[in-house]
Amino acid sequence: MDFALLGPLVINAEGCQLTVPAARQRVLLAALLLNANRVVSADRLSHFLWDGFPPSSASATLRTYVMRLRQVLGRQVAGRIVTRSPGYLIELDEYESDLGRFAAHRRAGESAIASGDLSTGADELNRALSLWRDEPLLDIPSSTLCDVEVRHLQELRRQTVAKRIDVELELGRHHGMLPELWRLVLQNPLDEPMAARLMLALSRSGQQAEALQVFQRSRALLIDQLGAEPGPELRRMQQRVLRDDGPRPSAGHEKRVTPARPSRNRPRPAQLPVAPTAFAGRADQAAVLRSLVCSPASDPGSAVIVALTGGPGVGKSALALHLAHGLRDTFEDGQLFAELRDPNGRPASPADVLARFLTDLGLRRSAVPQGLAERVYLYRSLIADRRMLVVLDDAHDAAQVRSLIPGSGGSRLIITSRGHLADLEGAYTFTVRPLPEDASLELLGGVVGHRRVREEPFAARRIASVCAGLPLALRIAGARCLAREQWSLDDMAERLTSSGRLLDELRVGDLTVGTGLRSQYAALRAHSAHLGPPAGPVPDAAFRALGVLGAADVTPEPVAVMLNCRVHQAQDTLERLVDARLLTSPSPGRYHLNDLVRALAREVAEAEEQVGRAVLRELLTWYGRACERINPGPRHGARMPSSHTGCPLPALDGDESAARWLARQRDSIVGAVLAGRRRGAGHTADLLVAAFADLRSVEGLLPGLEAVLDSILSRVGARSVPTTRVFPESRFRRLHDPVSHP
Repeated sequence: MDFALLGPLVINAEGCQLTVPAARQRVLLAALLLNANRVVSADRLSHFLWDGFPPSSASATLRTYVMRLRQVLGRQVAGRIVTRSPGYLIELDEYESDLGRFAAHRRAGESAIASGDLSTGADELNRALSLWRDEPLLDIPSSTLCDVEVRHLQELRRQTVAKRIDVELELGRHHGMLPELWRLVLQNPLDEPMAARLMLALSRSGQQAEALQVFQRSRALLIDQLGAEPGPELRRMQQRVLRDDGPRPSAGHEKRVTPARPSRNRPRPAQLPVAPTAFAGRADQAAVLRSLVCSPASDPGSAVIVALTGGPGVGKSALALHLAHGLRDTFEDGQLFAELRDPNGRPASPADVLARFLTDLGLRRSAVPQGLAERVYLYRSLIADRRMLVVLDDAHDAAQVRSLIPGSGGSRLIITSRGHLADLEGAYTFTVRPLPEDASLELLGGVVGHRRVREEPFAARRIASVCAGLPLALRIAGARCLAREQWSLDDMAERLTSSGRLLDELRVGDLTVGTGLRSQYAALRAHSAHLGPPAGPVPDAAFRALGVLGAADVTPEPVAVMLNCRVHQAQDTLERLVDARLLTSPSPGRYHLNDLVRALAREVAEAEEQVGRAVLRELLTWYGRACERINPGPRHGARMPSSHTGCPLPALDGDESAARWLARQRDSIVGAVLAGRRRGAGHTADLLVAAFADLRSVEGLLPGLEAVLDSILSRVGARSVPTTRVFPESRFRRLHDPVSHP
């Protein structure tokens, strides 16, 4: 018996290949296989089967699906599916699935590498990767299940590929690795570590000129697409290729600042706060930052400045303190620390910070100069012959920290800021991003105990997902679980996902996620108020519109409709929300709100109920008009009213074009319908659902368009029936009872 998930679902039993034709039965089987030998609750299975919107009859229908799946699989396989409260599990040996074999070979490879047997380690990692036939869960029609699992599996594969390449290069197989490295770099030209590996393999194969060309091409792409210079790893590799000394990509052979003896008769400040005990997912970044802080200045008259930027709660301060504590022995003349915002969030005065620094360095209070410039000169003079580490936390902008930069000498500066600090000259700027899922689970386990995370893996993943990879949110969620011994991780996950009070739930003592996010929004509003007459919508109005819509993924079009502006104006406004770190942009023209930001957006939108209802009606009408453009034929119901927005309807040329456009708009369409029903625009929402129902009933649609329409109708609580109309969920349930008529 064998189950294959790393590609299309394949089942082999007794030498025969079994087929599960029903889509939802494949979703059910995949969910069980991904959690082999662990009970998956009926609620979670329903969540996967109906993409987060299970009907009221889900429990009975799930039992029917399980019965039919057992019938399709036959007696031998069906016996593996066990009913066990509160759901079901499938009993499976590790080597009875390609996913289990992948994990086993990966563990064996890592164990061999750790023991020094690199050749065996490389062979085992190769065996693990050979099991991948295509993208995992390729034919499993559940976006919810795929969102939870596919990213996790893809990251495991990426890490395995990188580890295997490093081992192959360590074994001296540089020339043989070139074809694969070229393919990987061409597939993802912005992957700097992989480009560094390619440069290393080329250099060790005697192709130094080609290695330097890889650097130049990577640099040009980074500047063109991201507006950023290459990171330190790629720059170091360029220097090493020029010196022809052939290091490994992540090796750290740079000249380091040697520890200095502390001088006598002068203070040695040691002001670093305690670093968080749970620290995960930043080891590689911390190693790079450490090498930068310890490397000599590029110019005798310059200072070494490392700036960590990112949104609130992302872990900038934790990373800075972890790094600084690890460097205490290197900077034995002391460590200065300052928080650059007061408890109310107002920026601290550089003059006040300098006054404290001067007294901390041994100056009498009466001797502190009155003027800012005099304090700067004296500060730099006092630390010019010392090796000190200065940490400035939560800087408002570059202007605030310029006066606090040490002059030339052995001292170093680490800054954290929510701003981008693009105008801070000479700084090595790093964006601290949210943790990936595996690091989030590691951090959560560091707070609540790794055993609890292993015992409740799905609940732990739900917590990690809703916390959006923010270490602060994860620590708070973990601390609340510790404070309530009777709470399971699943209880915590349910509170976070079902209460509608996400930001209020993520609060313990004086730690809260909401404060940082609300201050970001307040700063955005204050900045908008100081601007001149806007050429387009102001960012805070766009953010409130997103709160009304409630979608996680949006494009500029629905925002343009809701704010009655042109698409390019809406896109410019959304880009300003990206700059404010309230949105992310995974690709041009697409924007994402994590669960925490969506909770804030809903909060600020609640105050404008009447405006929200009006803009929702306009958006629903616009989508309805677009649907009628796709299907101009006869309609069973009333036509949509006229649209009054300044945003033009999309130009759609055939089913394929319509499918692509609807796929991009799917989250916004679903969000608009659900929000319309909540906010008093239910009639217009029902008209839009009926318009999509009419379109779905047209014969001869492309399968891609049918699939998108089915997804939309399912998520808004409607069901499609071949050759009949699509009814809203409540009407359909009265006509066709799924329990009585399976």
